[in-house]
Amino acid sequence: METLKLYTADDIDAITNTRSGETKLGEKVQTVNDLSLLALSSSKFVLLGLPEDIGIKANFGIGGARTAWGQALKSLLNIQSTKKLRGDEITVLGHIDFADKLERAKLSNPRQPEDLKDLRQLVSEIDDEVEAVIRVIYGAGKIPIVIGGGHNNSYPILKGFSKSFNTPVNTINLDAHSDFRPLEGRHSGNGFSYAFKEGLLNKYSVIGLHENYNSQGIINEFKSQPKHFQYVFLEDFLRETTSYSRAFQDAMNFTDGLCGLEIDVDCIAGFLSSAMSPCGFTAEQVRDMIAQTTIRQFFYLHIAEGAYRLDDGQESNQTGKLIAYLATDFMKAQL
Repeated sequence: METLKLYTADDIDAITNTRSGETKLGEKVQTVNDLSLLALSSSKFVLLGLPEDIGIKANFGIGGARTAWGQALKSLLNIQSTKKLRGDEITVLGHIDFADKLERAKLSNPRQPEDLKDLRQLVSEIDDEVEAVIRVIYGAGKIPIVIGGGHNNSYPILKGFSKSFNTPVNTINLDAHSDFRPLEGRHSGNGFSYAFKEGLLNKYSVIGLHENYNSQGIINEFKSQPKHFQYVFLEDFLRETTSYSRAFQDAMNFTDGLCGLEIDVDCIAGFLSSAMSPCGFTAEQVRDMIAQTTIRQFFYLHIAEGAYRLDDGQESNQTGKLIAYLATDFMKAQL
């Protein structure tokens, strides 16, 4: 795990803005200087950053998700420490350094078959690195909070989750897209299909799908296996056939047992991401769904696809702050 950069207390202090009479989360969070010490930490949650966007490029998307982690961490560390969330419940582990792979990917054109093959091979290598760290976190008895990168990382997270508990696992995904594309080489659009076909994923519930951007073939596959798949379109909420709150409750009932929570931020209208949309949930609706997790144990949170700056030049200084809201909402609900 030589690509894992462990953060020190000095790293945290450097991006925590202290103020007299106040205490920030960054003044309370824990760090470790060796992975073997993680199990000895009193924290419940472990923050891990994945600053990469190679899986998105391998899926013909717009790069930029590599920029979310740093902004999100800075926002999170500067949240006030209160009785709701003190900060010592969190170990900031660090991030996986993908610099070499990003440099290689920069030279690749996904429209060229050989380059596309190379990009998807890089994603497979990322899979192995992410899975290894996730398994260490579970081995230490902690709950991973994974931020940044493409939704390709759902696959190694689910693989690490499943292998750690030695059983197929479940997940709920708030997403405009199913990410259940064919097994054509790894990319951000097929993390869940790979996990399911390999027997790692048992029940998959996805909320907020856009009818315009999910193929009939995938929907047919979901319909053919109702014991494993549950889905709700964004348009179902517009037609008032259900409510987002009811849909999330149904998803929790469906995914009983070992379950994680995935949030692709393109489900939120106007959120800067590789597949940003003018339509979707409001941030408040997503936060309300996260708050509902208080009634049961969830075993990970993965926030994917957000970007502080996209490669097409778009930029938003709200990205980090909103990701921090989502992460802290989850931790507060799970304490």
